[in-house]
Amino acid sequence: MARFTAFDRKQMERALELGARGEGRVEPNPMVGCVLVRSGRVIGEGFHRRFGGPHAEVEALRSCRTSPRGATCYVTLEPCCHYGKTPPCTEALLNAGVSRVVVGLEDPFSKVSGRGIRRLRSAGVRVDVGLLAERVRVLNAPFLKLQRTRTPWVILKWAQSVDGKIATRTGDSKWITSPASRRDAHALRARVDAVVVGIGTVLADDPMLTPRGVRTLRTAVRIVVDSKLRIPIRSRLVRSAQRVPLIVATCAPASGVRARRLIERGIEVLRVRPRRGRVDLRALLRELGRRSMTNVMVEGGGRVLGAFVDSGLADEACIYVAPRLIGGRDALGSLEGVGPARTREAPEVCVTDDRLIGADRRLRLGFVRHPRGRDG
Repeated sequence: MARFTAFDRKQMERALELGARGEGRVEPNPMVGCVLVRSGRVIGEGFHRRFGGPHAEVEALRSCRTSPRGATCYVTLEPCCHYGKTPPCTEALLNAGVSRVVVGLEDPFSKVSGRGIRRLRSAGVRVDVGLLAERVRVLNAPFLKLQRTRTPWVILKWAQSVDGKIATRTGDSKWITSPASRRDAHALRARVDAVVVGIGTVLADDPMLTPRGVRTLRTAVRIVVDSKLRIPIRSRLVRSAQRVPLIVATCAPASGVRARRLIERGIEVLRVRPRRGRVDLRALLRELGRRSMTNVMVEGGGRVLGAFVDSGLADEACIYVAPRLIGGRDALGSLEGVGPARTREAPEVCVTDDRLIGADRRLRLGFVRHPRGRDG
């Protein structure tokens, strides 16, 4: 195993910082950063800026202030060795005369997967692998999951009171959290591939599910889980479908009258096999993975959120907690699924981030273990 110095670690940390700048722009590609060093000095930096654009290594080479011949390349993910939307990065590094490449993590993509490392080594370049590998895995967890399971990374998002209520006993949920929290949630919406809600949320709130007041990095497809096609034709989602894509995932036949009315308005009616009379969420995720969706955010309501947890399909949760107590046995809770029979069957989570946003607290949770089973 390669031995890395404190200097090596510092450069890879910088490469990770650079790579993170591509979030929301590069998917379904991974976020990759690169630093070029010669004679102990940084001579070039770069990161993958957008899907279809130059990779991090090429960006770094282009930024060089002096010749990269004999330089060390620090890159978070294994350089590609195939022709895709861009030429192979291995050849760019070889043509530049780089003498050493430090790789954070081997690329699991089938057309790379160790081949880039072997190509560099066969040409006489020293390649050391594994520096800050765990941090690279965290940065690119959605990409790695898509490669491993062919399903997207699932982020659950909801706003609640301190006692876990997402609406009052009358169904009122506007607004539990502060404007600052809502802007933060819109920023999350603005970087994912899809936003998923249940038909209950559509009937209760008539949402748009589009990001507002923030910079939009990608246009999320809006998906309604609606097993019986109850979505109102006059809903804001339907009326805006020509401008922002809308998919209605259903168990109902796509040939029915109601389905045809939706299709005529530019909506995709996606028939998903039923599971206990409802849309099979695993099958839905497999279809979204087939479409190369990397990040999917589930916004509610409580039944849909609970169903994703019950099925072991959630990877992460983003919870905005307002300093309020709603109470009431008929008030809606955040997770209205079946739930575990015993505490030992409850999924384990870890806090990955905890911060104040306005008057609220935002918790980011990672699902560590799903005792009731999960894909992958």
